[in-house]
Amino acid sequence: MENKQGSLSIHSDNIFPIIKKWLYSDHDIFVRELVSNGCDAVTKLKKLALIGEYQAPEQERYEIRVEVSPKERRIRFTDNGVGMSADEVEKYINQIAFSGARDFIETYKDKANEDQIIGHFGLGFYSAFMVADRVVIDTKSYREGESAVHWESEGGTEYSMEDGTRKEHGTEITLYLSEESREFAELPRVREVLEKYCAFMPVAIYLTDADAAPETELIDPDEKREDDVVLETVREEAEVEEKTKEDGSKELVELSPARERLKIQKRPQPINDTEPLWKKHPNEVSKDEYEAFYRKVFMDYREPLFWIHLNMDYPFRLQGILYFPHIELEYEAAEGKIKLFNNQVFIADNIKEVIPEFLLLLKGVIDCPDLPLNVSRSALQNDGFVKKISAYITKKVAEKLTGMCKTDRENYEKYWDDIAPFVQYGCLKDEKFEEKVKDAVLFKNLEKKYLTLEACLKENEERFPNRIFYVTDEKQQRSYIDLFQSQNIDAVILPHAIDMPFIQSLEMKNKDLKFLRIDADLNEALCEKEDAADEASATREKALASAVQKAIGEAAPQVKLESFKNAEVAAMLTLSEESRRMQDMMRQYGMADSEGMFGASGATLVLNRKHPLVKYLQEQVVVRDGSEAEETAREHAEVEVHESAERKPKTKGLTKQLCEQLYDLACIQQGTLSPERMKAFIERSNALMEALTK
Repeated sequence: MENKQGSLSIHSDNIFPIIKKWLYSDHDIFVRELVSNGCDAVTKLKKLALIGEYQAPEQERYEIRVEVSPKERRIRFTDNGVGMSADEVEKYINQIAFSGARDFIETYKDKANEDQIIGHFGLGFYSAFMVADRVVIDTKSYREGESAVHWESEGGTEYSMEDGTRKEHGTEITLYLSEESREFAELPRVREVLEKYCAFMPVAIYLTDADAAPETELIDPDEKREDDVVLETVREEAEVEEKTKEDGSKELVELSPARERLKIQKRPQPINDTEPLWKKHPNEVSKDEYEAFYRKVFMDYREPLFWIHLNMDYPFRLQGILYFPHIELEYEAAEGKIKLFNNQVFIADNIKEVIPEFLLLLKGVIDCPDLPLNVSRSALQNDGFVKKISAYITKKVAEKLTGMCKTDRENYEKYWDDIAPFVQYGCLKDEKFEEKVKDAVLFKNLEKKYLTLEACLKENEERFPNRIFYVTDEKQQRSYIDLFQSQNIDAVILPHAIDMPFIQSLEMKNKDLKFLRIDADLNEALCEKEDAADEASATREKALASAVQKAIGEAAPQVKLESFKNAEVAAMLTLSEESRRMQDMMRQYGMADSEGMFGASGATLVLNRKHPLVKYLQEQVVVRDGSEAEETAREHAEVEVHESAERKPKTKGLTKQLCEQLYDLACIQQGTLSPERMKAFIERSNALMEALTK
């Protein structure tokens, strides 16, 4: 075969079906594309006026009109922008992928920048064919002497083009919808799409229904504007009210005089906000405006905690507002939403390449004209650039948090319980973020004071250097808390699931630092030091421990006796920090339940020698062979618990029941009681209470 060189060719017959069916993932995107084209047309005309190449009429108002007609199954987009000449229609419509926006930027690059120019690829128009059987264009260029152009196509690669009848500059695009796309001829559906994609586009957008009767409103004559359409003059009679005078007679009092008012066609209201809040300087925005914007955009009527206003010009342009919302339940954390815009055009929610993963929990808007978008403007390109944007956002959030912690500590502490999961998750996911905010991480102690890590270590520094005790459930671990507080030992409250991996991370990065749950061990600060027990007492305690283990059964932990400084607590279950974390990890992966693979491994049931119930149990245990214990004859027989001479209730195995009860109560405090033991505990409690009341 001879050598051959040439150029690749693309035939419209081949490429057009691809554009029509697969360029955009969502069919409603055509609304965004056609409105964006209209915005670009208006923006171009404004820039031409600024540089003196177009003389705008004094009263010219730029706008985009979207009109639906359910009867005719059509939707129409009209703008009063630059319009097109026949040559431009030939170039930008008849030839696929020629971008008028790109040509405009190139032509006027020395006189106007590309701000606000939305289109880049020259393909947005063809999205119309995803929903339309027939597309019609009527356009007229702003240039003097140019004729209007009429163009139409019925969904294929064939078109017709001729002189048009349009009188004003601008473009009108009419889509005659296919049967399966007739929903886009309904006003509510189109309003939904416009509010989704076009809520903040820079040109006013008006939506009307051609088939609906025109709406009217009444105005005073002095309120009339030049563009008002007056339908009639309405005379309103004076409003009077009958009142009783002091002498009892009646009189009519005029509340408002008779007046004439004008009935006009209802003034159209744009559906979009052309100057969104993020475009303003933070100093120009009030607290009420920030909160109103939050409610409007996110339909959340709880006030946000606080917000960060982003405004950057170099090395890339980025504006936005990030809100820290209230989170009342942990699962709500997944409901964050950050809306990404490009030149005020909505792109997507929660694009992870731009928004760091831990900040997806927030709500907010980000507008970045420099975003490297793909052809359909639905995905990002240029990973390196996107990472710079993500790093900037992370940096601004960190600066906001550290700044508040230093200068507005009172409010920062009020917010901390809500924002703690954000901050902790960010520290786990991003080392740079952690380094910036580490001094702004707070811990709430038992007195509800908020302390930094350094301050927490100082609280127990003398007795427990480099140790921080913590609580996971204030209600469940109440007995342990009372014991700690009675001895002036501090602890912090860590109620969230993310707290555990967070403190593990802190331990890895801070040498000698150790977090211990308050039920990990009963140290010397909580127990009294006693002289060594005599042999008889030691034997009886060993026998009691054996009896308790026997009563509990297979799940029995180790049992020992201590003298608590708090005599009101009968027993406590302790578990080493390492064992607990291992069990928690195994349960997380479904490898063991609370009393399964590990059971009570590593746990110790500590009985308080000073408590009356423990003393009673010691009295009921008989030592056999110097080591083992057995139930007394009273236990084998029916034991009588006297309430009065007349009533003598009876129960069996009281000592065993009490031993089980002590263990189950200790497990409840720790949150480790299995469903089976919980059922037995309830039945046993009912039986004991019933016996006491008979």
